[in-house]
Amino acid sequence: GRTPNSQRLNLEAAGVEVDNIGAIKVDDYSRTSVPNIWAVGDVTNRINLTPVALMEATCFSKTVFGGQPTKPDYRDVPCAVFSIPPLSVVGLSEQQALEEAKSDVLVYTSSFNPMKNSISKRQEKTVMKLVVDSETDKVLGASMCGPDAPEIIQGMAVALKCGATKATFDSTVGIHPSAAEEFVTMRTLTRRVSPSSKPKTNL
Repeated sequence: GRTPNSQRLNLEAAGVEVDNIGAIKVDDYSRTSVPNIWAVGDVTNRINLTPVALMEATCFSKTVFGGQPTKPDYRDVPCAVFSIPPLSVVGLSEQQALEEAKSDVLVYTSSFNPMKNSISKRQEKTVMKLVVDSETDKVLGASMCGPDAPEIIQGMAVALKCGATKATFDSTVGIHPSAAEEFVTMRTLTRRVSPSSKPKTNL
């Protein structure tokens, strides 16, 4: 929903190509249509997040100044909505997993009332979800809505980058009492979905 602020750069005069919304077109290494001009960040309209722009800049620096051609890796980029309660995700959604899957997708979910709400009787649920490849057992995505979701999903992002499997999650000891431990205790399958099925939008 955002438009790159590129109009005042006079890119046409330099021969730099832009798309229909004004985003600068770049290759896998952030090089524009002009070989000596590079672009990173939101103006390229890839993933518009500050840490992603930092990653792109690091890759650019390694490629141009370090002699190490490096492409930005957009797989398993975590993100969050800092609402109340916050929402955070990393990896593939159930729908994305089904679109890419060659085998069934396993979905594990948990919904619970956080322990800190017990005394106050607040009915504010925390919900979590893991999406797993049935053939490789690899965890493809994790999502959470509830207190501290961004902090918890940041750790999940490291696990996904490392290629963690559901068995790895299951063998990890949880911190009790914590919400985060739910990610390593979700051992009951919620549903198994084939690539030909439509994913459910709810837990």
